[in-house]
Amino acid sequence: MNILVLGSGGREHTFAWKIAQSNQCTNLYVAPGNSGTSAIATNLDLSVTDFKAIKDAVIANDIELVVVGPEDPLVQGVHDFFLEDQDLKNVAVIGPQKAAAELEGSKEFAKEFMMRHNIPTAAYQSFTKDNVEEGYKFLETLNAPYVLKADGLAAGKGVLILNDLDEAKEELSNMLVNAKFGNASAKVVIEEFLDGIELSCFVLTDGKDYKILPTAKDYKRIGEGDTGLNTGGMGAVSPVPFATDEFLSKMENQIVKPTVEGLQKDNLPYVGFIFIGLIKVGDDPKVIEYNVRMGDPETEVVLPRLKTELVTIFKAMANGTLADVAIDIDERAATTIMLVSGGYPEAYEKGKEITGLEKIEDSIVFHAGAKDKDGKVVTSGGRVMAVTSYGDTYQEAIKKSYQNIENLHFDKMYYRKDIGFDL
Repeated sequence: MNILVLGSGGREHTFAWKIAQSNQCTNLYVAPGNSGTSAIATNLDLSVTDFKAIKDAVIANDIELVVVGPEDPLVQGVHDFFLEDQDLKNVAVIGPQKAAAELEGSKEFAKEFMMRHNIPTAAYQSFTKDNVEEGYKFLETLNAPYVLKADGLAAGKGVLILNDLDEAKEELSNMLVNAKFGNASAKVVIEEFLDGIELSCFVLTDGKDYKILPTAKDYKRIGEGDTGLNTGGMGAVSPVPFATDEFLSKMENQIVKPTVEGLQKDNLPYVGFIFIGLIKVGDDPKVIEYNVRMGDPETEVVLPRLKTELVTIFKAMANGTLADVAIDIDERAATTIMLVSGGYPEAYEKGKEITGLEKIEDSIVFHAGAKDKDGKVVTSGGRVMAVTSYGDTYQEAIKKSYQNIENLHFDKMYYRKDIGFDL
């Protein structure tokens, strides 16, 4: 079958890498793709939210399966667009419909969903610029640190965690009154701070049944020791060593099952990935957030551990037969380290030549913010490449990634040297 992956990051390169291993895939396309996907697929130069251009590409290339990587097209209703179009309605789409994508599209929607289905999460209230004074008062009832979340999509950067009450009030005003995150912060959710260690749970669902993929932990902050600004993720480890069998059982029974059942009760059609951002508080899991797609850079450690053919899984999800598929996981650990442009997540330069890719041994390099230009691979984004390795332990895998990173170079290249430090 001909398959199209929408997106341009490390997550999408990983999807393409996994799909390309299947003899069920005849032709593979990635839109818009990057320098990594161009080596294993055909890149199509179109925007992931230009549904008309996507339709034309699907028809022109006889696409039978579309895998949606990023959240924007899902929240904007790309799956609904396919279902409502006579020419596209028989094309399988991996990703939830618009109503269900609100789990990521709106923090308030997600919180209300959790409350309705008794899914453990932090206490919260929502505010707009019209009741910002009430927001100040709610902050005064909480203990530091204070968690402020832009309600809408802010590319992973709309969450502030602040230790000072006055600063929290000032930032609340910045978000609501001064539109710090644009429309995304027209509404802000203020949450109680949960003290614990974070991890990510990935669930596949066909709308009625589900399968749980390996857990992973990513590292969001730019600086070592988890300091500095939030980024889209600086590295990841899978499996998570502190996720014991007992904890995973609680995660499934208290969070995964009620989530999938809640989607059905609320009539929210869902064929795709549910990414559940968790925090382990004591011995118990609580939900920080939902995403309606795979995480990045967690995809770069979760999918390499998947031994079952991804195309087989996707077909079963689309056909509603996921219960019949056995998910086989590689016992080895996988880790990834993200190489980023100097200055990221603030201003950074693009177009820097990347060298040393041919020297990589025993690691996989997933391209993210990188593109082909005049026969060279150059930087085109903040997070440039993810270097993934296997190992019998996560320490061994991390060591392998760091050894290979020494072969790679681009001007002002930066990476965290402490991934896995807290495990």
